[in-house]
Formats: sequence, structure tokens, C-alpha cells
Amino acid sequence: MPRGEVEPRIVKLAELEPGEHGDFFALLVKRDRAQTRDGKPFYRAAFRDAGRTATAMIWADGGWFEDCEQHWQPGACYKLRGRYYENQYGPHIEIEKIRPVEPADAAAGFDPAAFHPASRFDPEQMLAELIAIAEKQIADVFVRRLTVELLQDHAEVLQTMAAAAHNHHAYPGGYLEHVLSVTQTAVYLADKYAALYPDLEPPLSKSLVVAGAILHDIGKLVELEHRPAGAEYTPVGRLVGHLVLGRDLIRAKAATIEDFDAETLLRLEHILLSHQGLPEWGSPVPPSTPEALLVHFADDTDAKFQMMAAALASPATAAESAFTSRDNPLKRRIFRGLPDGDQSGDATKS
Repeated sequence: MPRGEVEPRIVKLAELEPGEHGDFFALLVKRDRAQTRDGKPFYRAAFRDAGRTATAMIWADGGWFEDCEQHWQPGACYKLRGRYYENQYGPHIEIEKIRPVEPADAAAGFDPAAFHPASRFDPEQMLAELIAIAEKQIADVFVRRLTVELLQDHAEVLQTMAAAAHNHHAYPGGYLEHVLSVTQTAVYLADKYAALYPDLEPPLSKSLVVAGAILHDIGKLVELEHRPAGAEYTPVGRLVGHLVLGRDLIRAKAATIEDFDAETLLRLEHILLSHQGLPEWGSPVPPSTPEALLVHFADDTDAKFQMMAAALASPATAAESAFTSRDNPLKRRIFRGLPDGDQSGDATKS
């Protein structure tokens, strides 16, 4: 460093203000290669700490392209020096220096656990609550046994799983957080509509609604590989998908349970295969039973609400005021509220 130049202070990425320089530790979340309109390659490298994710644009004619392409590893932590800035595409960093973290960085405050978001809730308690719901709310003894045994068979992995690779509950413990919430909603919906339509024929099966809610994403055991930096799709996950993989898991488990009713299994399989609603959303068939309909909406509501909550919880950039950016899984601007002092309802005023 030239004489007289001040060493930037070590800060958290989330604490940097637009235009500010600093040294910070961050996890490389992803490194996506793309091309400009002129056909020149570049990378979008996303770095995060516990409070912020920021993108570094790595251009072919810049100083970091070869290093990024050959050495940077998603899932690894780095010490960076750079300038933080914001634009219409969200938070960005302009990298001045970068290197992998070293053991000595612990003395400067590096803690690898700080870069891996996790559920706010205890996974062991969530799994226990899910099993308790199954045992209490699933009256059909065959369906109850299938559901509880699948949870118990995979208990260790389920407690570490994310619910998705990117869009919602994409952190360790997120799977159980999502499934428990969906199941709690499904129990309510099953009770409500069974009471509202007592003459429905055939009667609404609360056992199938609850089992379907608990097991709707069970195929993600196979679809995703769960790593500390986040979930990634397995080859079979990309080529087959968790709906069919989940159907296969419950079909295999049912085959071990003597006298499991064929129609009951068919209806449970349908719930799993249809829970995403439409072909363009990933389901090969739409929900075609009352039980499947309830599970679909319980799942969709929980996933989308978490996406919206995460967008609202993200720090507002200088370009945002009343609304978030569109850089979220919903691809829409979420209303935060009117700026302080503005009671007109005209969110364009500053």
C-alpha cells in the first residue's frame, strides 16, 4: 500500500453506504457466466453476508475475469476490498482486492457461520411438531403410518434441508419451516371446508389433506443437494423433478405397508403431482380433488408470503423509497409505505 494511504476499516457488507470503500468478508453465493450484446463474456458474481447480497460485474477486459473464471468457488468465503454502490438493478460492489479467507482472519472478526442464513425456528422442534400433527390429525391408520415413517426415516436430513434452491425458504431449516406452515394452514382449511360442506360426496378426507401437506415436497430429498452455501439441483432433480420423485417415495413406502388402499394411494399421489397448480408452474396435472386443491393453495400462499416478507426485510437501497426493487422472486415492486412526511399517497414525490 502506498505511503500515506489509509487501510480501509473492516466492516460488514451490510453496513456499507453507497459510495463507501471498505474491507469485508463475504460468501460467494453464485458465479453466473453470460454474454454482452457484442458476444463478450462476463460474470455476475453474487457475494453475501448475513444482512446483504451484492453483485460484482466481472467484465472480460477487467482485471478479475481470469481469476473469477479459474479460481473463484461458489460456497467459499473471501476477504474483499471494494466500493459499494447501488443502481436500478440493486446492490453492487466494485472489487479492488479479493482473496480467499485465511485462518488468521478469525482475529479480524471472520466467522464462517455468519454467512449462512438459517431458519428462525429450531429444526428439531419443528420436526417433532410435524410428527405430532400427523399422529393427531391423520385418522387413517395406513396414511398416518406412511407419513410418520417417511418423516422418521429421513429425520436427520430433513432438519438441515432448505425448501428450495433460490426462491423461497432457501436456507437450512427452511424446508421444515415451510412444510410446517403449509401443514398448519392445511389443517385449518380441512376443518373449515369439511364443516362448510358436510354433504360432500365423497367426503373431504382430512387425513389426505394433512398427509399431502406434510409430504408435498418430500421429493426434494432427492431433487436437491444440500450444502452450507445453499441447495443445488442434482442431475435427477433437474431431469425428473421433486413432484415425481416425491410420488416415487410415497409409492415405495406404501408398498411396505400391507393392505394399503389403492385409491387412497392414488389420491395421495395426485396431491403431490398437482400441488404446484399448473403445467407452467411445474405440475403435470392440475389439482383435481378437493384435497389437492387445499394443499395447492396452502403451499402457494406460504411460499409467496415468505418471498414478499423477505423482500420487505431486505435493506432499502438509495433508489428505493415507497417500493422495493423488482429484484425478488415475485418480480414485482413491493409497497413498503409512504416516505416519511408524505401523506399525499403520491409515492413519486421525494
